[in-house]
Amino acid sequence: MLLQGLKVIEMATWVAGPGCAAIMADWGADVIKIESPTGDPTRTFFPDTPESPGNPIFTLENRGKRGVVFNITLEQDRQALLALLKQADIFVTNLRPGALKRAGLDYDTIKGEAPRLIYGSISGYGLTGPEADLPAFDITGFWSKSGVAWATIPPDQEPFPCRPGFGDHTTALATLSALLAALHERHATGRGRLVETCLLRTGAYAIGWDLSVQLRYGEVTAAQPRDDRPGPISGYFQTADRRWICVVPRGPDCFPAMMRLIGRADLVGNPRYEAPITDLDAVREIRALVDAAFARFSFDEAAQALTEADLIWAPLATLGEMAASEQAKAAGCFETVSDGQGGVFPSPAAPARFPEGAPPVRRAAPKLGEHTAEVIAELRAGRAAGLTAAEPSAP
Repeated sequence: MLLQGLKVIEMATWVAGPGCAAIMADWGADVIKIESPTGDPTRTFFPDTPESPGNPIFTLENRGKRGVVFNITLEQDRQALLALLKQADIFVTNLRPGALKRAGLDYDTIKGEAPRLIYGSISGYGLTGPEADLPAFDITGFWSKSGVAWATIPPDQEPFPCRPGFGDHTTALATLSALLAALHERHATGRGRLVETCLLRTGAYAIGWDLSVQLRYGEVTAAQPRDDRPGPISGYFQTADRRWICVVPRGPDCFPAMMRLIGRADLVGNPRYEAPITDLDAVREIRALVDAAFARFSFDEAAQALTEADLIWAPLATLGEMAASEQAKAAGCFETVSDGQGGVFPSPAAPARFPEGAPPVRRAAPKLGEHTAEVIAELRAGRAAGLTAAEPSAP
């Protein structure tokens, strides 16, 4: 079912690589996470103790995997990793290209030894070019360097970073889709291939509407101060009880519907406000009327009126409201996961559902090196099938 029977080796830290492999584990793949003796840094964010079991961040990115400690600076551990890769279908790594090459674990070095392996490389800026070996997080490569932040943050505001993991998870999904495409190809060819994603390219695609205009015309207008935006009924409006509601019109019928909602049907048909409104003063006049109307509504009143008018809207929800949302629960936004100590807790789910059946999330995120002995035993068994490898070092 789904990815059951697929063997994935992950040697990655932080978010994009582990997140990609975690979704494959959710979908039934056997994912083995390779860590150094010091472990993935995300282990340090929250305590994982008997008193407070289940690091939520590390669990999100690593649930369902088996954990192995190898020190790949040691030849015997490198050989053990190569033995795993010969048995595997997919390798996911976000180590920098230079570090992989120095360790003899870059694609060109190992493809001859593992010709069926699909090699997934995730980097900050790609595998070629003058900045290929620079370190990156999503806040730098996806958010800042790609133009996403510039296109998102109005120029009258101090720049702010994206939330942790935001661009990484987008990159994880891009990587996953590419790996599955290569897996499909392998059914016909019998051979693996290099699959390469990077934070910069994912950011460029994510901001593609704005970037496409920039590429076509040499300039683009993106984020603007609220008072300078052209859409008079688009954006956030605050209610009397200080809740924010986002409204996004989808067509020409939305302006008349909003004018009726705020009690200004008399403005429908006025040439000054015919769409598209190009006079910014006219835009500001309408926006001021909408602001004033929403300021008289309670949130519940505004929500009911917008829904009855068939306008597209949503509350500016807090994460607490999202966590308690009945619709989010019904939509499958949360997964129940093991805390590794006999209990369970909720965690964000992978973004796709399989209503006709899917494997359960099978195990907690691994303790550091938890499955090293188990995997070494499997390597020994693999030798009987013709694989050879040096003994890995003790963790």
